[in-house]
Amino acid sequence: MGIIDEIKTMVVRGHINKQSNYPPDLAGKNGSEELVQQALDAGEEVGAILKNGLIAGMDIVGDKFANGEYFVPEMMFSAKAMKAGLALLRPLMLENQDLSLGKVVIGTVQGDMHDIGKNLVAMMLEGAGFEVIDLGANTPAEKFLQSAREHPGALIGMSALLTITMENMRHVIDLFKNNNMPNKIIIGGAPVTKKFADEIGADGFAPDASLAVKEAKQLLGS
Repeated sequence: MGIIDEIKTMVVRGHINKQSNYPPDLAGKNGSEELVQQALDAGEEVGAILKNGLIAGMDIVGDKFANGEYFVPEMMFSAKAMKAGLALLRPLMLENQDLSLGKVVIGTVQGDMHDIGKNLVAMMLEGAGFEVIDLGANTPAEKFLQSAREHPGALIGMSALLTITMENMRHVIDLFKNNNMPNKIIIGGAPVTKKFADEIGADGFAPDASLAVKEAKQLLGS
């Protein structure tokens, strides 16, 4: 097995580095972090490490989640393993913008402090090759607008976990329309439905992190 395949395996298994005790059988062994550094030291191309190692691994994780083989805890470990490797690649990736599938501005809407789902989506998007601008939780509509202006063409992602905060998604979309912003908008979260997304004029809807990646690729033409 080549080192890039090993990186892919570590992402699928969710093993971050030697200090990580998950999964137990890999405790103390090199994880995605060490293997990505080794691959760079060996002269492997950044694009190959990213696409054939980190992204390929997260693609498998997404399929396992969709098939009911993985659940949120497993996805979180895999996403962290991916991010550990990505942190080493990012400075080199900035020198080659062609490696990015596009930008996604993401945040939980105003009034909603829940961000576990949003964080998972953000990590999955990064693992797929998107540049993610994370606005955090309790994000005012004006902050989404400001970030969209700072990142022309970015996809806007909004999350809500509470039924009472879902209406704030409508406020953001109305604000974008009133300011003639061309950005496409995708929404998601436990209470959010496709019907609601259509009702408020969102361009896309995803019920989970795995499908959010597929929808983002479609909306940005990646």
